[in-house]
This record gives sequence, C-alpha cells and structure tokens, in this order.
Amino acid sequence: MSAIETTDITWDRPDPFTLTFEVTPADTDRLGHANNVVYVRWLEDISWAHIEHLGMTWERHEATGKAMAITRTEIDYLAAANTGDRLMMATWLVSFDGRFRSSRQFQLIRLADRKVLARAMSYHACVDLKTQRPARVPKEYSQILGGAVITDGLVSD
Repeated sequence: MSAIETTDITWDRPDPFTLTFEVTPADTDRLGHANNVVYVRWLEDISWAHIEHLGMTWERHEATGKAMAITRTEIDYLAAANTGDRLMMATWLVSFDGRFRSSRQFQLIRLADRKVLARAMSYHACVDLKTQRPARVPKEYSQILGGAVITDGLVSD
C-alpha cells in the first residue's frame, strides 16, 4: 500500500489519511469479489499506518505498555471490489474521550470510477499490553489522539 494525492476525490470528511492498494486473487472469495475478512484486514492496515504516521509507533506502544485495541467494527458493504481493482481507503479519528476510548471512520473507493465501495467505523479502548485489561491512555497518547480528531466536515448521504 502507498499514499497518493486525494484532492480530486470527494471524501466524507476533510483531510483523510489514505492508502492505495490493488485487489489480488488471494483477496477474493468464491463469489469472485473481495472477501469481507479482507476488508477487516484493510481497516487494520490503514489504522496502524495512520497512528504510526501520527507518532504512535510500535516502539512507543512497547515503551508505554499500552495500546488501543478494537472493541467493535461496523462495515457497510456498498459495492463489490474485484481482482485488479485499484482502491483507496481513507480514515479519520472521529472521537477520543481523553481517557480510554476512541473511534475511527473509514471510506473505501475504487479509483477507476470513484465509486464508494464501503464505509466503516471502528471503536477502540486502551489496554495494558501485559494484562490485556482496560487501562488509561498515557499522556502522550492523549496528546497525539486528541490532536488528530476530525470533528467537522461530515458529508451526509
């Protein structure tokens, strides 16, 4: 996956973090389109890329002993992606309570026709890496996440 220019695309929110990729034969299922499990992998891939871009590297997670774990994912599959389709996924942090929880929004488009293929939301809670139990976010996470939240610009369907 790689980041590319997004100025000619209509996104659900302003200033997305994006990744592009191509659907491979291994991504498809018996129906011939990208499998729903692959969408979840794409959500995870862009989520990690985004937080690392913001400075929440894996080294920082290890040093603090804390990470944001997914507690819920909602995906609306709007149209199929097929082998060879070049896709772009966008993401935004849309909420952070300053203590434990955050949420992230996603939009997936096919570059050839700019069709929205999927929209998703994921919800996260801070956990201790050793115990896997809920934990308060470290101060540095609070600053990073809080500074990255996009709260305006939502475009309704």
